[in-house]
Amino acid sequence: MAQKLLIVESPAKAKTIQKYLGPGYKVQASMGHVRDLPKSKLGVDIDNDFAPEYEVTSDKSKVVSELRSAVKNADAVYLATDPDREGEAIAWHVLEAARIPKSKPVYRVTFQEITKPAVQYAVAHPRQIDARLVDAQQARRVLDRLVGYRLSPLLWDKVKRGLSAGRVQSVAVRLVVEREREIENFKPQEYWTIEADLAKQQPNSRPFRAVLVERAGKKLGKFDIGTKAAADTIVAELQGAGYRVEKITRKDKKRTPAPPFTTSTLQQEASRKLGFGAKKTMLVAQQLYEGIDIGSEGTVGLITYMRTDSVSVSRQAQDEARALIGEKYGPDYVPDKPNAYRTKAKGAQEAHEAIRPTGVQREPARLRTVLNRDQFRLYDLIWKRFVASQMAAAIFDSTTVDIGAGRQLNGAGTVPYLFRATGSVLKFPGFLAVYNVDLDEGEEDEDREAILPPLAEHELLRLIELLALQHWTQPPPRYTEASLVKELEKLGIGRPSTYAPTISTIEAREYVQSADKKLVPTSLGGVVTDLLVEHFPNIVDYNFTSQMEQQLDDIAEGEREWVPVIRGFYHPFEDTLAKAKLEMRGVKGETVETDISCPNCGAPLGIKWGKNGEFLACTRHPDCAFTGDLVRDADNRVQLAAQPQLAAGAQTCDKCGREMAVKQGRFGPFLACTGYPECKNIRNLQKTSDGSLAVAEQVTEHACPKCQKPMIRKSGRWGPYLACTDYPDCKTIQKLDRNGQPKPPAQITDKVCPESGHPLALKQGRFGPFLSCTGYPRCRHMEKLPADGTMPRILTDAEVAALPKPEPVKAAKGAATTKASTAKNTTRRGAATGTSKSTAQRPSAKSKPAGSTAAKTVKRSTRVKEAA
Repeated sequence: MAQKLLIVESPAKAKTIQKYLGPGYKVQASMGHVRDLPKSKLGVDIDNDFAPEYEVTSDKSKVVSELRSAVKNADAVYLATDPDREGEAIAWHVLEAARIPKSKPVYRVTFQEITKPAVQYAVAHPRQIDARLVDAQQARRVLDRLVGYRLSPLLWDKVKRGLSAGRVQSVAVRLVVEREREIENFKPQEYWTIEADLAKQQPNSRPFRAVLVERAGKKLGKFDIGTKAAADTIVAELQGAGYRVEKITRKDKKRTPAPPFTTSTLQQEASRKLGFGAKKTMLVAQQLYEGIDIGSEGTVGLITYMRTDSVSVSRQAQDEARALIGEKYGPDYVPDKPNAYRTKAKGAQEAHEAIRPTGVQREPARLRTVLNRDQFRLYDLIWKRFVASQMAAAIFDSTTVDIGAGRQLNGAGTVPYLFRATGSVLKFPGFLAVYNVDLDEGEEDEDREAILPPLAEHELLRLIELLALQHWTQPPPRYTEASLVKELEKLGIGRPSTYAPTISTIEAREYVQSADKKLVPTSLGGVVTDLLVEHFPNIVDYNFTSQMEQQLDDIAEGEREWVPVIRGFYHPFEDTLAKAKLEMRGVKGETVETDISCPNCGAPLGIKWGKNGEFLACTRHPDCAFTGDLVRDADNRVQLAAQPQLAAGAQTCDKCGREMAVKQGRFGPFLACTGYPECKNIRNLQKTSDGSLAVAEQVTEHACPKCQKPMIRKSGRWGPYLACTDYPDCKTIQKLDRNGQPKPPAQITDKVCPESGHPLALKQGRFGPFLSCTGYPRCRHMEKLPADGTMPRILTDAEVAALPKPEPVKAAKGAATTKASTAKNTTRRGAATGTSKSTAQRPSAKSKPAGSTAAKTVKRSTRVKEAA
């Protein structure tokens, strides 16, 4: 019996949805993107309207092959990838890569939550792939590829290899760098306040504090009292003064709840309240979205789609929340009408919903036993924020008291000094009964005021203490992940799907580092930012980047075509790039002199750049060869790192007899012969309990299987292993098992791989023995042992040596690539080819899904919906 095939992105989602749709559907996962631009080249045909040259990614050839097989056995295909632009693009790539025949109906379905009603409704009301959304995502991919592949090699040449640049990541780095320079250049300004601790005349009355706000009828600005002398003058004038309540102003002040979460605000609040990084927040949110087995209901998605910039929610969700609020907190906590919010983010997609629980009746306490700690804490945050967003405002009883001060309070005219005290009392908690938003560093809570005693106008007060307090202005705080995401969103740079990857990238490239959860730029980040600002001002310009994001939004809305947008960007960029190649200075050979003295000769040390980053070197090189690691203190000042000491003292090279020196490598310190490059002997080091370094390598009793010389124990990136002591003449290494013993060499059998012709090896896996192709990794063929328990024959060493050399392994089956190099053969049918308008057709739907009304009007509708 033929089934309908529904394709989603992840296996977890597929497992959940399969239960909702039943046996009439087969749900299969694409495992994310199935096609992309090639890694080995630009992959964009600039001369052919920037046509992208897509290919099936190497790790998805098997997935694509399985999808093609599933398509053959299906009578209709439903593409149910994520409900955003990236998901729309993935659906289109699956359509192309899976080679779905034109005679087979194809539908696009989207849902904001993975619940049985939402999924079944979406399948019953499908649409076609929207070419506008695909074009917008393709324009972003092409644009980022053009910038990255053109700029990165220039940075490799001028600074160091492994660097990258991009429209969003480079702007993010610039924000962090410029904030750090603001802090470094900040000059604190002194100011003083005059404050009085006052109380009612009755003994033991509770004191309260008032601040001087007027002097001789003139309002005081923040910096009007700028010195201690000026403050002391006022204190002296107030000696012997009386204090009297002149005016009391009372009013109710409402505080409205915050809207439900968007991607940005969720990342910010999870950082402030839970200490989660942006990447961790999105990982846990993905788990909650894709589905958790909660027992009585089975596996269900607990939150709506987590990549969104909208604060809208469905009316049904509002009604459910209002019912729960009335039942749990009482009718006073339910506002007269549902709270609605307007999205402030530039380019927000209002068709999406905010992040909310899929069922508000699933209170966090009920799910504590079925969620892990991170899942529970994030779900609790999302649930409370959403419920609070639909509750009544909190009401504060706010009081402002003006207090006159002077020696003649009963005389005519105004009092010479006016103090002001403010107080606030929570009158009705409203949404605060459930949730309160945390503040960023540097923000002030307007409602966090003192509680004032009952006072009456013209009441005389007694002075307890008069204070002159010194203050200094504070520099702006360093960005955290949360505040950086907030700033990017405010500037309209990036979109919900890009925030977390952007922060991960700039940390991985070592442009910024995290110190006490604050983002601090490295000197590398500063150097690269300066080079880009000087030579590519548009790439790192906040307004330009924001405008480019808006143009991508316009493509998604059908207001622009994608090719002219790319063309308008690329040609000026290409001219700028050609100029930068000639004029950009090379940082690799530069030395930035510091005020640190060389411990060997006393000359200044300078910051230099190497393949592993920056380090300190003596400026008298080559006369003095001292080098050392540098560290930066809390104020980002460069210091010479403490030089590691060898526990056993100086070491000599066992190859040539020269002295060995401690060097710093990618994976930590190691010993290297000072006779390099004539002698390339190195030894691994490890830290001892007292912090000193000891040689980690030990000569073992094991002999090299090739040359019979002793094997030495080493420690590498993936753990300990054995290496021949005759290196580099003999490069034999052996992995170690859990007991520290050499793993036996692979046992070659008499069976031959059906795909590559290589012999199969008998290996041991976590589930028992299996056969694997010796042509790995080019050929990844594996097979189980025969079910009857018979084992293949193991070849002797002589038989292995006598085996004929097989032909080179060909590309894995199903890994054929699909290129889009010309307008004619870019794709078989799709949106977003090298042309500026999509014209591909899809077959008429011969069968419509149950409940579908859209299919009634389809005659020869396009497989990819045209922009209206």
